[in-house]
Amino acid sequence: MGILLRLFFTWLAILLASYLLKGIHVTDYISALVAAAVLAVLNSFVKPILVFLTIPITIVTLGLFLLVINAAIVYLVAYFVPGFKVDSFWWAIAFSLLVSFVVSVLSGMGRAAKRS
Repeated sequence: MGILLRLFFTWLAILLASYLLKGIHVTDYISALVAAAVLAVLNSFVKPILVFLTIPITIVTLGLFLLVINAAIVYLVAYFVPGFKVDSFWWAIAFSLLVSFVVSVLSGMGRAAKRS
């Protein structure tokens, strides 16, 4: 799937998450687009490093520490992107779960449409 299509899906997921979750605040569409781009960059470069450095604790917690890493990435996005705000750690976890789910569903629908 193309990078732009995945970025578009992430942008839609961020807008949906900000609408559904009271602890996530996005001021406008441009802020959501910038947040999607920053999230993609951080997930590509920073997250693998964090996952590698925390392998022992991830094994001990049976993978649940990956939720903490996802929340940290969301907090980094909120730090770097003006117009994107997260109220608490739990909202960051809910945001990362919802965005991951929505992007997965949209990507799956895109692949199914491409096959037929």
